[in-house]
Amino acid sequence: MGKKPMPKTNLQSLNLVAEPPAGEQSELVECLGLTFESEDARRAHFLARLKEELPKLRQRVDFPSGADEDILRLSDPPYYTACPNPFLAEFVECYGRPYDPDELRHKKPFAMDVSEGKTDLLYRAHSYHTKVPHRAIAPSILHYTEPGDIVLDGFCGSGMTGVAAQWCGAAPSEYRRKLESQWKKEGREPPKWGARRAILGDLSPAATFIAANYNIPFDVSAFAEAAQTLLDNVEEEVGWMYETLHTDGKTKGRINYTVWSEVFTCPECVAEIVFVKETLDKETGKTRTQFPCPVCNARLTKSLLNRLRISEWDAAINQSVETTKRAPVLINYTADGTSYEKVPTAHDLDLLDYIRALDQPAELPVDRIMHAPEGAETYGDKWSKNLGISNVHQIFLPRAGHALSALWRQTTQSPDCRTRDMLLFFIEQAVLGMSLLNRFRPTGYSQVGQYMPGTIAVLSQHSECNPWYILNGKLERLKKAFTPMPSQVGDSQLTTGDCADMTLPDNSVDYIFTDPPFGHNLAYSELNFVNEAFLRVFTRNKPEAIVSRTQKKDTPAYQRLMTRCFEKYCRVLKPGRWMTVVFHNSKNTIWNAIQEGLRSAGFVVADVRVLDREQGTYNQVNAAQAVKQDLVISAYKPNGGLEERFQLAAGTEEGAWEFVRTHLRRVPVFVSKQNTEGQNAVEIIAERQDYLLFDRMVAFHVLRGVMVPLSAAEFYTGLSRRFPERDRMYFLREQVAEYDRKRAKIAPLIQLELSVKDEESAIQWLRQQLSNKPQTYSDIYPVYTKELSGWAKHEKQLELSALLKENFLVYDGNGAVPAQIRAYLSANHKTFRNLPEDAPALRAKAKDRWYVPDPHKAGDLARVRERALMREFKEYLASEQRRLANFRLEAVRAGFRHSWQIKDYDAILKVADKISLDILQEDPKLLMWFDQARIRASSLQ
Repeated sequence: MGKKPMPKTNLQSLNLVAEPPAGEQSELVECLGLTFESEDARRAHFLARLKEELPKLRQRVDFPSGADEDILRLSDPPYYTACPNPFLAEFVECYGRPYDPDELRHKKPFAMDVSEGKTDLLYRAHSYHTKVPHRAIAPSILHYTEPGDIVLDGFCGSGMTGVAAQWCGAAPSEYRRKLESQWKKEGREPPKWGARRAILGDLSPAATFIAANYNIPFDVSAFAEAAQTLLDNVEEEVGWMYETLHTDGKTKGRINYTVWSEVFTCPECVAEIVFVKETLDKETGKTRTQFPCPVCNARLTKSLLNRLRISEWDAAINQSVETTKRAPVLINYTADGTSYEKVPTAHDLDLLDYIRALDQPAELPVDRIMHAPEGAETYGDKWSKNLGISNVHQIFLPRAGHALSALWRQTTQSPDCRTRDMLLFFIEQAVLGMSLLNRFRPTGYSQVGQYMPGTIAVLSQHSECNPWYILNGKLERLKKAFTPMPSQVGDSQLTTGDCADMTLPDNSVDYIFTDPPFGHNLAYSELNFVNEAFLRVFTRNKPEAIVSRTQKKDTPAYQRLMTRCFEKYCRVLKPGRWMTVVFHNSKNTIWNAIQEGLRSAGFVVADVRVLDREQGTYNQVNAAQAVKQDLVISAYKPNGGLEERFQLAAGTEEGAWEFVRTHLRRVPVFVSKQNTEGQNAVEIIAERQDYLLFDRMVAFHVLRGVMVPLSAAEFYTGLSRRFPERDRMYFLREQVAEYDRKRAKIAPLIQLELSVKDEESAIQWLRQQLSNKPQTYSDIYPVYTKELSGWAKHEKQLELSALLKENFLVYDGNGAVPAQIRAYLSANHKTFRNLPEDAPALRAKAKDRWYVPDPHKAGDLARVRERALMREFKEYLASEQRRLANFRLEAVRAGFRHSWQIKDYDAILKVADKISLDILQEDPKLLMWFDQARIRASSLQ
């Protein structure tokens, strides 16, 4: 394609495009199918187009808060825009492969350990609140995709998914050999090396700015030279602010950091108490919880003290402010190459007073810190009330404010756009480290980056570091991290906005790896506010998926927001392809909200594993149990073939079994890992167990508005007739040979860890116990009672005898001994081997033992149990009680399922109204029935 001329714009006047050097020839640049004479021409063309789009884009609720000039200055279109990216569809059209229904990729969930940690230099090139290492993401991308495929992450954070996608083509030979060897050992096909293209998005401009600089290549040498020049220039400008005299009174030293302390008053004598001075134990480096007043000797704790407030005129906001008094108590400095510590002298205090009197630099943001509406508190409100801090500039001491402003000012004046952005990437990491958030940690290796992760807190002891102390080492690490350059021009596209509103074509993405916000834990819009104040572009938090009293978002609101995002993911993902979701939360309500969002969007979960954050490894977890660890969820979008076949057989038994067959093809066949004894052992794959297969089948029907054609009893009976069973797992006939072959090499079996908290989990626990060893009531009872401490308060607790009678069989001593009991006795007692099935000695030993029935008899038991459950549900439905304080959860589940079948949505909603919303949100099955009934009922009105 021929060259396109550079459009005439006024963007050079905004310092958004560098003036090309006179007479310099540059290579042609290809971008989105267009050819330009230089990178600057490319940038100017797309900046002009972005500028034209801004009025329309500003109508979106996720458009960041910021002036056009700041949005354009921060952007590098089409690769990165600090607002919703209008070029995403062009990127897909130019570089993606159209969906081909005939291109079948038979992939199973990625179910192997990934042992990459967080020490990689590239990973540590920039910190962020939560990050999955790119080396841990890359194997999943290699498993699910091929070179050139498009990978999507709508919650990209610092952009590690994009780094991993490009890492697939840039990984060093040592890494490749290690992974190939591991995959060969696991019996996998070798990975197809080669870069994948990535589309990355995040609501936060601070996040996408970091991600863009991770994923868009730059000239490392030019950056390193410019960064060193920057540090030198800033030293010339403000270096005098960090000078101190050595104890000899003559030699000048460079201050590395100054320790500041809040000043309090004694409640007894009103004497001033410098907190660090009075509480720090110099021998241990720890703060004493109790200490004497230096004046009246009263025994004090911090909770008894009163902050000393002082009034100052704040010229930046043109008003008087009342703030907490702070005093410098210690200076760490270097003189003649040796580090020393001293108490600040009169000379040091005079220097600080002189700096305080200087005019505040224009580059220091004065934005009002986030405040909450109608009485709710954000950290901004708390700071204002407790510390007198209401605006961004107030969290920087005067000297730090001048130094940081000098860094920012000189960086923004850099003539080369890409180098300038990397310089901002470089110094932006010093923002929080130079603020009052940087706590003094006497036992720390250094005082760099000592702000508390994942929260916003100003503590009583602050370490004020000089910029070179923070950045000199960082510069060297950045040079090493990005050499060689892991990314290629045009391999990544970044957007700033709501994941649910990304402008991507349907069925255009090959794989999704995403690490979404996880409920209550982190408010990214608050955590990123200070950094975004320097960037001058702020998050619009209306679409932020979070549980927040401040934002008036509860768990259902979080679920709705996440469901919108998952629906977008499902629309843009090609049918039959996979999504990996990394989930961090300890609350079952949030985990259930995520599950319901996935189901409602159209995904089918095929595997759930625990992510060990220390080692970065995946281990299987029973998804039905409480979430106490980080999870890795593998889900797929059903392909058109399944959907078409299902539509033809919707509501029929064959439709149900077609789903089961398709689902089993996508579940791991065999998974092994080391057990606690260090042996290689077989894992029970939860997704292959009967109860989870039933749940998946039911959800698939319900979320498509189709009647479920099989009861639990009918399903369990049909499952055993159609699919081979091994170790209480079900397989396709073509899969069972593979399982048997691998199982023959490994003897130990790792059971799923089950905790008893309600009737369902109690049944699963008993099934596990009795499958291994048929037992009498007296054998089971003492062990069972030990498991009951975690039983939910609202759940009606059944007697062990009732649970056994409804779900298991007992041998009464008459007739032939059941095969299950014979197998156990003959395997564990030599005297019972080779005896007839009705031998008196065998019958006597087997008498009164409970055992797991074969699937045919299990179906009969399930029918009896179902009738009992429905009787209880009808009692709840007819009850005049406003709230059911104690009830049988299994009865409510059975009643909801039956009511759905007969389209009695009002019955579901009526009983749900008698149950606490927290309980509904804690139970994924009830939540699914309730949400769907609410939708169906409203559509009928």
